[in-house]
Order: sequence, then structure tokens, then C-alpha cells
Amino acid sequence: MMDPIADMLTRIRNALRARFKEVRMPYSKIKFEIARVLLEEGFINNFRSEGADLGREILVQLKYLEGGKPVIVGMKRVSRSARRVYVPADAIPKVIGGLGVNVLSTSKGIMTDKEARKDKIGGELLCSVW
Repeated sequence: MMDPIADMLTRIRNALRARFKEVRMPYSKIKFEIARVLLEEGFINNFRSEGADLGREILVQLKYLEGGKPVIVGMKRVSRSARRVYVPADAIPKVIGGLGVNVLSTSKGIMTDKEARKDKIGGELLCSVW
């Protein structure tokens, strides 16, 4: 697997299309922190880590609206291994006029674009979720 974050987003996107209630993926600290941000922003119901050592996985419980429409409309990987995207605090873009969220990797950890603007800290723009 070349890009674990892109793999995470693809697994979530595919599970939403198939109307799964939950999706599993290999564990990594950065994916765990991205799941934490998605939970805090209300895009998923819950998440947890299962297993130990090499068999460790993240279980993400997906969230749907009344009528079965997924809460997550779209997800996009912004910074890739071949092309890193770094932004200063005053140039962090908004997603759909503030309706979505950008996830950044900063010196203070993984956080949303709103938190990064508030703390006046820039970083690597990992992905956008709306």
C-alpha cells in the first residue's frame, strides 16, 4: 500500500456506496487521528481500535441520515506522497464555503482547518471531507 490515507478514504467511500454500517482498515496513528477528527465533526458515528500488534485494525461506524443517505457526500485526498501540499494559517482554504472540513497535519497534531485557523498554525493539507 503506497498511500494509507488514500486507502482509508477509499474504503470509507466504498462502504458508504454499499450502505455498510461499518468498515475495517489496518491501524496507523494518522488514520486513527483522522477518524477522531471525523467523529468530532459529526461525519461518523464512532470508531475504535481492535486487535493487537500487527493484526490491529480500526473499525469505523458510518453515519447515515433519515432515508439512508450518507452524511459524507464526498472525500478527497489533497496532499499525496508525490506532491505534498503545505499551507500557512492565513491561506487554509474553506471546503464548500465552510460546510465541509479540511484535515491538516500540524506541529500540534492532526486537526481541522477551523482549529488551525483559530490557533494560527499551518501545516500539510491531508484531505477534504464534505
